[in-house]
Amino acid sequence: MAETATLYDKLGGKEAIGSVVDVFYKKVLADDRINQYFKHTDMEAQRRHQTAFIAYALGGPKYTGRSMEKAHEGMNLQEVHWDAVVELLVESLQEKGVSNEDIQVIAENLLPLKPHILGK
Repeated sequence: MAETATLYDKLGGKEAIGSVVDVFYKKVLADDRINQYFKHTDMEAQRRHQTAFIAYALGGPKYTGRSMEKAHEGMNLQEVHWDAVVELLVESLQEKGVSNEDIQVIAENLLPLKPHILGK
């Protein structure tokens, strides 16, 4: 029985995920709904952490960064912020040619994190 490739492998691994993250953060920094949360952020470090996190969520190498609770603690994030991030991530994935079917799988993998990110 052949081993099924992970979505991480299917999308092209760390480099491909990193290119999606780059597009994503360009959109985030231009979006007034959420860009204020990144005013004092080292964006290179943020890109590395986000790439590693998404890679792990898609079946790649183990993520060793802070928990979602710790990373978003005290930010008072709300539904509107979650919705903006999801919208921009979907747009970024589409721009990079990821299929709608794979985007749905990615959304399903990330949705359980919502209460940890919003602190609810």
